[in-house]
Amino acid sequence: MPLLAAFALDWLLGDPRWLPHPVVMIGRLITRLETWLYKQTSSENALLLRGACLTAVVVAATYLAALLTIRAVAVIHPAAGHAASVLLLATTLAVRSLTEAARDVARPLLQGDLPAARRAVSMIVGRDTAGMDSHNAARAAVETVAENTVDGVTAPLFYALIGGAPLALAYKAVNTLDSMIGYRNERYNHFGRAAARLDDAANWLPARLTVPVMLLASFILRFNLANAFSALRRDGQKHPSPNSGLAEALTAGALGVTLGGENSYGGQKSLRPQLFAEGRPAGAQDIQNAALLMRTTAVLFLLLALCFRAAVMIILGKAGYV
Repeated sequence: MPLLAAFALDWLLGDPRWLPHPVVMIGRLITRLETWLYKQTSSENALLLRGACLTAVVVAATYLAALLTIRAVAVIHPAAGHAASVLLLATTLAVRSLTEAARDVARPLLQGDLPAARRAVSMIVGRDTAGMDSHNAARAAVETVAENTVDGVTAPLFYALIGGAPLALAYKAVNTLDSMIGYRNERYNHFGRAAARLDDAANWLPARLTVPVMLLASFILRFNLANAFSALRRDGQKHPSPNSGLAEALTAGALGVTLGGENSYGGQKSLRPQLFAEGRPAGAQDIQNAALLMRTTAVLFLLLALCFRAAVMIILGKAGYV
């Protein structure tokens, strides 16, 4: 069961340090192609086309590279091919890294070491951290864990379930493209539009499949299920992203904290709608609870996905790996 083994590997060990990380290589490919394709003097339509070409090449190349790697290793021995699939799948998951990132912010906050907490937050967010108080540092960490519950856990699991490691890595390519060129600024507003739209589309179904699983996780953990549902229904679509707001609003209500509000990027203020505005300011314990909610959601999503896959196999009369 490559998917189950990959999940266990990520949960216990995180990314294999000795394995070149595919996301790093994807990022290098994006940077190289951008230097070739981006022309500041190009028209808006030309930039749209060039950006779409870059996006298509990166996603296709990632899928094919993963597929050919697994098949090439499988020539040596089928078990080696399954091992390669497990390792590649493990690199698409972020349960362990999100848990560690949350711990790295929560621990200094609990110890009253705000400068250390700010440094830890700066490693996981793009916003300015120098002037953060403890509540804003905690809020940033909770938002990151909530948002990446989809990007770093359930969406890769979803695509791995239907297409194995190649499709999961293709999804990570989409995610990486969005994080590198999917911005609404002067440089990327047109050039990165295809990447941003593809990321929205790729996350649309996984984000909505994650919602009922997160609600179930909230119930199991005895968080505030009523507030989670209320915040989701009222605030889930307020976020600039059509997908990220669902998990963030649900988390805000479940934990009883207010997310969103004012952030600073490069000295420029950015105001986002508040999620669960009646909540209290976030604290260190909320970071730990957000990570616990993420991990519980991950386990439930995996178990439900495997049960669904097994049911389909039984109905089709087929046996296969999950």
